[in-house]
Amino acid sequence: MQKRRKLGLIILCSILVLTMLAACGSSGNSGGASEGTGNTGQEASSNPGVKKEGFPIVEEPLTLTMLAPDAGMADWKQMPVVQEMEKLSGIKVDFLTSPIDSFSTKKNLVFASGDLPDMLYAADITPAEQVTYGSQGVLIPLEDLIDNYAPNLKKILDEHPDVRKNITTTDGHIYALPFIDTAAVWYRSPMWYNGNFLKALNITELPKTTEELYTYLKRVKEEDPNGNGQADEIPLTSVKLDDLRMYFFGFWGMYDTVIYADQEGKAHYAPQEEGYLEYLTFMNRLWKEELLDHETFSQTDDQKSAKGKNNQVALFNNYFPYFTMGGEPSADHPMMTLVSSNIPGTPVYGKHPGMSANGTFAITKNNPNPEATMRWIDFQYSYEGATLWTQGPEGLLWQYKDEANQVKEWLPVPGGKEREEYRGTITPNYGILTPGVNLKELTNGLRTEFDDWIDKENQEKLVPFGKVPFPNAFLTNQEQSEVSSLLSDLDTYVTQMEAKFVTGQEPLTNWDKYASQLQKMGSERIVEVYQAAYDRWNQDSGQ
Repeated sequence: MQKRRKLGLIILCSILVLTMLAACGSSGNSGGASEGTGNTGQEASSNPGVKKEGFPIVEEPLTLTMLAPDAGMADWKQMPVVQEMEKLSGIKVDFLTSPIDSFSTKKNLVFASGDLPDMLYAADITPAEQVTYGSQGVLIPLEDLIDNYAPNLKKILDEHPDVRKNITTTDGHIYALPFIDTAAVWYRSPMWYNGNFLKALNITELPKTTEELYTYLKRVKEEDPNGNGQADEIPLTSVKLDDLRMYFFGFWGMYDTVIYADQEGKAHYAPQEEGYLEYLTFMNRLWKEELLDHETFSQTDDQKSAKGKNNQVALFNNYFPYFTMGGEPSADHPMMTLVSSNIPGTPVYGKHPGMSANGTFAITKNNPNPEATMRWIDFQYSYEGATLWTQGPEGLLWQYKDEANQVKEWLPVPGGKEREEYRGTITPNYGILTPGVNLKELTNGLRTEFDDWIDKENQEKLVPFGKVPFPNAFLTNQEQSEVSSLLSDLDTYVTQMEAKFVTGQEPLTNWDKYASQLQKMGSERIVEVYQAAYDRWNQDSGQ
């Protein structure tokens, strides 16, 4: 339950703290206002049973089936959001849900069996799945439906053509819809300093180089900043390096942990780069001097967080610092400043691409009414729809303080429950990444000083160094098949060798042998394929 509640809180917090979305979001321009009026005299569509504007969407009741992951907080059919959506649209949805942890397996079984639902929701549809099942006709093309039945989404795509390009496969079709936040900053959650330790050590300026970082971590180990008289401080902690890898790679000039393009548009496979060797060398140094937690490769997230709440950890990764340190949201634990290394041009930061890398919604070939389905999902790309699906109907969690200016305020949570846990019982948008859009207007009046502080930290410490690591450049069917096969073995080998290099089980003097093995396993071919994909994408953009 704790894991699911944390996932849900991350989804809501992302709406509250990410920076401003460009002006595509106002309800007055999105078409969302007309959706909420219930007008019935709007223009008819080419499907006579479906209206292009207004609610209800269909003239006659329609039932559709949906496959989706479920956080297990409540029966979706009983959720106020679902009931309100059915009342507005005239479309009833039969939910075929599976627990989050087993949803990927369920999705694969559904695709393999051919017993398809009418639509997939929050389904984490990978680019490979979009290409494979789109080309096979299992998922239907959406671009004409978007242009004719999705005014909210179409407006966003028209104003942000790169988003449309990034969801269009090499055959020219769109098979899945994303979650869109074109002003997002975080691609992975950041690193944070324990502010208590900074004060105890009289640190007034955060480290700006890898050497300064090393010196600080060394002081943490040796100078008892938690003041308990025991050498129990942990300078840097992690869970299998998965939580810090993305952030640390930027110190040595790498924008991503696998594939990235540099400023000149040259594709790179990170695990064979010079910067990766420097990263391993630094992490091995920390390990040997016990500055990197020696439980890194065995502990869980909960165990890591327990150390934070016990005031033992100096530097850590999490979505927000209080998730690890405990207490209330505050500016006490600053975001880590990116540090530079001996590699020119560092640091760099892999910035969020502005949309989900994987698709969140698709329509299958079994769907009896794709037009109505597109109208149904398009509502979530409007202000009214995004409000409904992320915050619930007015009067439960929130109410308008100034409706004309879209200013809201929180309401007391019934029964004294935690707001986020209660939210998980009123909307499916909890613990899963759903289709839709993050709009600045959604949180008018709901933002806190902590939210503003996060924005300030982002703008000062990350944005100046940020670039999207690699565009969502789709591969061809053949390329996708080849790359998936190669990366399956490469990923396993790289992960194993990273742990060995860091812990010293494999000496770094064997780097050349390791790099040679990567090439034998196809790393150079990976670069060739992604370079070709990048060049196609770049050509399509007219750059």
